[in-house]
Amino acid sequence: QVQLAESGGGSVQAGGSLRLSCAASGYTYSSYCMGWFRQAPGKEREGVASIDRVSNTRYADSVKGRFTISKDNAKNTLYLQMNSLKPEDTAMYYCAAAAPRWVGATTCYEYNYWGQGTQVTVSS
Repeated sequence: QVQLAESGGGSVQAGGSLRLSCAASGYTYSSYCMGWFRQAPGKEREGVASIDRVSNTRYADSVKGRFTISKDNAKNTLYLQMNSLKPEDTAMYYCAAAAPRWVGATTCYEYNYWGQGTQVTVSS
């Protein structure tokens, strides 16, 4: 059974940094696509960053140059380093996993495994 558990959220002032972690278990972690999403009150969930099997990364325009997604396959852990945080980054952050479309693929199905989320609050 796939399980994802986020940690590392908290409250910081604008300009500060946080590092989120997502511990994964129950599947072949290294082969899956992994992503970070966020949802602010009253807004739709949005993708923040993603990383595939070979560590190709993609970012939302709003976080490019400030956030870095990475993973440690040996620890089955996904990270999101967030620097230069802004009040508009305030949201619940979720990690998600998606299975590869075929063995060895870097393209994946839709994200269908989700963690419970960790709150990030940035004050001005």
